[in-house]
Amino acid sequence: MQKKKYNISVEATLEVIGGKWKCVILCHLTHGKKRTSELKRLMPTITQKMLTQQLRELEEDGIINRIVYNQVPPKVEYELSEYGRSLEGILNLLCAWGETHLTRVYGDKFSVLEDSVLNEQLK
Repeated sequence: MQKKKYNISVEATLEVIGGKWKCVILCHLTHGKKRTSELKRLMPTITQKMLTQQLRELEEDGIINRIVYNQVPPKVEYELSEYGRSLEGILNLLCAWGETHLTRVYGDKFSVLEDSVLNEQLK
């Protein structure tokens, strides 16, 4: 297998957590295990196909664990892996920067933030 070359290390980070949805998924998982349906409810504008794809990629990269319960009906949950927990600092900094940016651009960040469990702590 040929090793990939990167110009700078941030490329490797963005390769794993980049895109519109992965950081959002990871932020929700910092608050505990979630089923696919819970994640979909927390992110109503993501399609089921995209959610499934993003979860698979995060699992392949070792960032999340997929837990399958042997029961009827089948139950699957996702959680941050130990390796994924190492991203919590980065995710917190991204959220803090986003809050500052929203305040700078819109004045009142709450005028553009959805009511969400992740935004409750900001009030």
